Amino acid sequence: MKRINEMRTELAANDTTPLYVGVKQIILDRIHSGEWPPKHRVPSENELVAELGVSKMTANRALRELANEGELVRIQGIGSFVAERKGVSTLFEVRNIAEEIAERGHTHEARVVTLAEASAPPDVADALGLEIGAPVFHSLIVHSEEGVPVQIEDRYVHPGVAPDYLSQDFSATTPNAYLSAIAPLRGSEHVVEATIPQPWECKLLMILKTEPCLMIRRLTWSDRNIVSTTRIIYPGQRYRLESRSGTRPTP
Repeated sequence: MKRINEMRTELAANDTTPLYVGVKQIILDRIHSGEWPPKHRVPSENELVAELGVSKMTANRALRELANEGELVRIQGIGSFVAERKGVSTLFEVRNIAEEIAERGHTHEARVVTLAEASAPPDVADALGLEIGAPVFHSLIVHSEEGVPVQIEDRYVHPGVAPDYLSQDFSATTPNAYLSAIAPLRGSEHVVEATIPQPWECKLLMILKTEPCLMIRRLTWSDRNIVSTTRIIYPGQRYRLESRSGTRPTP
């Protein structure tokens, strides 16, 4: 009851602003004060309606805007949580995501959705230098940080370069680590796009259908052979990509 009375008092004090702005400020105040730390579950739309006496539309807009601003992470079917600082991945450096997550002091987990031989579709065949329909190895893996999905890795591998690819346990090691060991990286190409995820991708990442994502298409090669072509999907609210060249002058 104390929390309800406090929140209603705060909302009443902000009566000169739109209701949804007042609801956002109540949530932000608790986040910035440390009362609601990262990963803390914030009240749901229905709970905000009951506790503050606002409409469901008002509660939805407040939570939606806070998620768009990176303050909250909304996991479909579970709830809204205070966001941690976004994970960071280097944009044009091919790194092992498990190492990136470990460097932040967090736990990496991988769920192998698909690991099988497939027939190369036209774009994959062209990238790998194979005939359309030729056998290729396909893996689809969801990488999580502290139990929250942060990346879909959709990779096609040239079987001539990595003949034992399908026998690997990619819940224990990553394709990046394995391929780097048997065919050391000599170069890569990257294409970065903003994208709206497909419904099945939303399910794997546990995000709303309207949440924008970042997509990287990456081609990697060893000394003389194309090794793999990969499509990587990052939820925009949980990850950011960085790149820097040269030394930045000190102000």
